[in-house]
Amino acid sequence: MWIADHWKDYEVIDTSKGEKLERWGDYILVRPDPQVIWDTPKKNRGWKHPNAHYHRSKKGGGEWEFFDLPEQWSIQYRSLTFQLKPFSFKHTGLFPEQAANWDWFSGLIHQANRPIKVLNLFAYTGGATLAAAAAGASVTHVDASKGMVAWAKENARSSGLADAPIRWIVDDCVKFVEREIRRGNHYDAIIMDPPSYGRGPKGEIWKIEDAIHPLIKLCAKLLSDDPLFFLLNSYTTGFAPAVLSYMLATELKQFHGTVDAQEVGLPVKETGLVLPCGASGRWTRN
Repeated sequence: MWIADHWKDYEVIDTSKGEKLERWGDYILVRPDPQVIWDTPKKNRGWKHPNAHYHRSKKGGGEWEFFDLPEQWSIQYRSLTFQLKPFSFKHTGLFPEQAANWDWFSGLIHQANRPIKVLNLFAYTGGATLAAAAAGASVTHVDASKGMVAWAKENARSSGLADAPIRWIVDDCVKFVEREIRRGNHYDAIIMDPPSYGRGPKGEIWKIEDAIHPLIKLCAKLLSDDPLFFLLNSYTTGFAPAVLSYMLATELKQFHGTVDAQEVGLPVKETGLVLPCGASGRWTRN
C-alpha cells in the first residue's frame, strides 16, 4: 500500500462506526467513510467536540452540522497551500491520500532533467496539477466543472504558482482528449482521477466501469515518444488494484514500461493502522 504519511496539517485521528475523525489544520471534522465497517470505542474527545459533522442520510446524500467552522480555511503540504471549504456530499476540496502520488511523480519530474508536459484529467481542485507544476512541469488541467477549475486557480495563487505554466480547461475530459488527438498534441505524462459517476458540462454521463478503459486507450495516443509516467486513480470500491494494472499494461505495452498498482491509504493516529482510500495504478518507462 502507498501511504500518505508526510502530512503535518492533516491527519486521520480515529475511525469507527462508518465515520472518520480528521484534523484539517486547526479544525476537527467528522465525516462518513464507507470503508469503516468496524465498531471500535470512540475514546478521543474530538468525537464529541468537532468543528463540523457531516451526517449521512439513509435516503442518500446528507448534510453538514456546523459548530465552529469558518466558511473557508487553508492547509499546507510541503510548498503547496490549499483552500478548503465544506461543500455538498461531505467533501472539503482535497483528497489527502493523493499526496503519496504527488511525491512519487514529483520525483520523476525532478529527475527527468528535461521539459515535461503533463495532462491532468478530472483535475478537481488541482492538487496533482500544483504538485506537478511545483516540480517543474507544464500542466494542462482539465475538469468539466467551471467552479472546480476556479477553485484550482485559487489554490495555485495561494501556492505561489499563479504564473506557473498551467493551462486551465473547462471541458468534458473525453471530448478534450479526442480533440487533442486530432490536433496532434502530445504529453509526456498523464494523470487521471475519474469519478465513479459524473456528468459533463452538457449532461454527458460518465460511468467509470463503462468509460475508463476506452479513455485509457484514447490517452495512449496522446503520449509522446518518450513518456515519463501514467497515473490512474480509482475510488470505486469494486475495482481491485490489479484491474488498474491490467488496463495500463494492456494499452501502454508499446511503450515498454513497468506497471505497479496498490491501494492508497492514510495512517490512523489512534490505532497505528492504515485507512484504505481507493487504489492507484502507476506506469513508468523502463
